Amino acid sequence: MSRDKTMTPDDVISRLENGMTLGIGGWGARRKPMALVRALLRSDVRDLTVVSYGGPDVGLLAAAGKIRRLVTAFVTLDSIPLEPHFTAARQRGAFELTELDEAMVMWGLTAAAQRLPFLPVRAGLGSDVLRVNPQLRTVTSPYEDGEELMAAPALRLDAALVHLNRADAHGNGQYLGPDPYFDDLFCEAADQAYVSCERIVESADLLKEQGTGPQTLLVKRAFVSGVVETPGGAHFTSCAPDYERDEAFQAAYARAARDPEQWRAFGDRFLSGDEDAYQAAVAAFHHQDHHQDQRQDQRQQGDV
Repeated sequence: MSRDKTMTPDDVISRLENGMTLGIGGWGARRKPMALVRALLRSDVRDLTVVSYGGPDVGLLAAAGKIRRLVTAFVTLDSIPLEPHFTAARQRGAFELTELDEAMVMWGLTAAAQRLPFLPVRAGLGSDVLRVNPQLRTVTSPYEDGEELMAAPALRLDAALVHLNRADAHGNGQYLGPDPYFDDLFCEAADQAYVSCERIVESADLLKEQGTGPQTLLVKRAFVSGVVETPGGAHFTSCAPDYERDEAFQAAYARAARDPEQWRAFGDRFLSGDEDAYQAAVAAFHHQDHHQDQRQDQRQQGDV
């Protein structure tokens, strides 16, 4: 029988060390393991190489000075094209950047999952990928075609953090939204992988919710070291169908990120405590917004 792998966010972060290569699942501002990222912010772990299809996970870690090198295809908030903390960090040269084609990141994770040094791909050929990454190499097909292909290097990870809709206590993970992203590859490419989820359920219950995908059982327990139940753990990114991206909060985050004084106030309000304190502060933020909207409506009605 599989062992119980349930943990807390702080348990997970206690297993991470300075200088690790850390993979973070999700895509842009979608299904990011934000509760685990927030726990990482509260820790002393730093000097990380981060591999991510980046969103606010990268932004927050950059703002905290925890990234030494970033491997990514993009860093975006989706409805806001450029993540502001990432933009500021790049402009001041805060970390080394390895920018790859999206498919090269995918095949780099695939190579690592299969314990290969690289995989040949066409992605990146004819682009500036080779110019900005002179360490990359091409290979020639040994067959009659003799085609020159990009050698996408394996993206081997010391640890991976991903967020899913459901999981069981043994580490089997399920997504219910429209896209699996590459969370399974992040887990398989890592020496240790940690899955946070909206709800831990019995193994048999994973078959009861099928979501929108053809096969929603994404992450296999053999590749998972720990499971964390974190309701709202992807906030403020989306975790469809459980919740969509919190656009109002994201807008407030982006505004604050562009002004040092506002960011200090934002951090004091939302990031100075544990996850329960964060969720309570978010609820208070929306309660305040609701009352402001009501007052605005009343003023507009009074003007009619």
